[in-house]
Amino acid sequence: MTTLSDDFHVFDTTLRDGAQREGINLTVADKLTIARHLDDFGVGFIEGGWPGANPRDTEFFARAAVELELRTARLVAFGATRRAGGEAATDPQLAALLASGAPVITLVAKSHDRHVELALRTTLEENLAMVADSVGHLRAQGRRVFVDCEHFFDGYKANPEYALSVVRAAAEAGADVVVLCDTNGGMLPAGVHAIVAEVLARTGARLGIHAQDDTGCAVANTLAAVDAGATHVQCTANGYGERVGNANLFPVTAALELKHDRRVLPEGALREMTRISHAIAEVVNLTPSTHQPYVGVSAFAHKAGLHASAIKVDPDLYQHTDPALVGNSMRMLVSDMAGRASVELKAKELGYDLAGDRDAVGRVVATVKRRENLGYTYEAADASFELLLRDEIRGSRDRFFELESWRTIGEQLADGSQANEATVKLRARGERIIATGEGNGPVHALDMALRVALERFYPQLAALELVDYKVRILEGQHGTSSQTRVLITTSDGKDEWSTVGVAENVIGASWQALDDAFTFGLIRAGLEP
Repeated sequence: MTTLSDDFHVFDTTLRDGAQREGINLTVADKLTIARHLDDFGVGFIEGGWPGANPRDTEFFARAAVELELRTARLVAFGATRRAGGEAATDPQLAALLASGAPVITLVAKSHDRHVELALRTTLEENLAMVADSVGHLRAQGRRVFVDCEHFFDGYKANPEYALSVVRAAAEAGADVVVLCDTNGGMLPAGVHAIVAEVLARTGARLGIHAQDDTGCAVANTLAAVDAGATHVQCTANGYGERVGNANLFPVTAALELKHDRRVLPEGALREMTRISHAIAEVVNLTPSTHQPYVGVSAFAHKAGLHASAIKVDPDLYQHTDPALVGNSMRMLVSDMAGRASVELKAKELGYDLAGDRDAVGRVVATVKRRENLGYTYEAADASFELLLRDEIRGSRDRFFELESWRTIGEQLADGSQANEATVKLRARGERIIATGEGNGPVHALDMALRVALERFYPQLAALELVDYKVRILEGQHGTSSQTRVLITTSDGKDEWSTVGVAENVIGASWQALDDAFTFGLIRAGLEP
């Protein structure tokens, strides 16, 4: 295990608090995989769940003891203080925490007087005893203990002396860190800073911060708490969590390292951030947020021509940091807002040097603006843009096949099922080909017919798979007479690319996108049209 300095803690709770997000349902295998990713990133602590509260979390800790070989992180079990009126030594929840084998335990404790009286239905004095007894018992059993003071900021506003007494009870009983939780997520940075500074001055306890994102300020609140003296931050990967989520692990750690110049991760870990963010999104089966700070594919994407002109001189003029530091990359978007600099930079990104060909650049800019006005979108379809670029550079449209016609037939059967058939007529390598395909929809049938027609000439098409399909009805006309835009994402098993088509109907638009997808795939396979 790599030992990080104990002066500052990066504590991840994706497997517990993050898993409470609507739409996330993690298996034990999922949790083990995410834990490995988080350890690769270099967090100091991974909160695995609440053993004893549900069988899945209990199984996670049992399997983690055998299957996880953590290099940086320590596993943390989460649970509650002993029951009111009971004893820590005989409390079943505390026993389950110990049985998990986790070297670190986080206890949630009430710090808002109303919650003590209304939710726990006990006295303020008994709640303090529950905190002290529970921490003391776990410490006596050799465990390191953190205490999460639930609803702390709301409680502090309502009854500051009682909230402070909970912090003192935890710290005096042996808790290494007392975490101030903005459980309802209603705080703003200035208030967080002021309260953390006051609590630190009045208790001397080591403080942490746990911020929910209900005001959109969880990352800012976390950084404000650090500015005020907190040395333990609780976050979740990609900000997953209940309601609108938690403080996002990736912007928090990036800000601490890049903006505060504070080493909180192992050397080189920050460069893995984009990869790990996307890998965890895949495990939880959520599309990675394209506009997430630092790690989103749009985080360093530039569309406006004015920006591109400046970036051509110096990328730092319109970027707050080097994207390579977080494992991301700069992207140039080509759209109707593009100027010559945008096209030159995008072409360079794709491997084409147009710096000395002003005429070609001008033709590409004019074509892009004209086609975007018709409804095409090249910022979302790099492959179609690259084909357009090749056509303008070569002065002709070179393809692997020439379409004569296509036709689709959809049939509603008596049993309620549907049958779809497509026929394509085209020329390839000097031959006229007529091929038919069947599919679960007209576009799938076209895809199959095209493969039937071409795979004997181009066996590389067998490796291509359509992995995403998006349709949008464009503004400007009404109802079924509107223009339709289709975006198709295709994979060859190694990489993915997107193509676009626009037509008066969805099948026509789909054909254009399919044509570009197959053509680009064959070029990627090393063939020339």
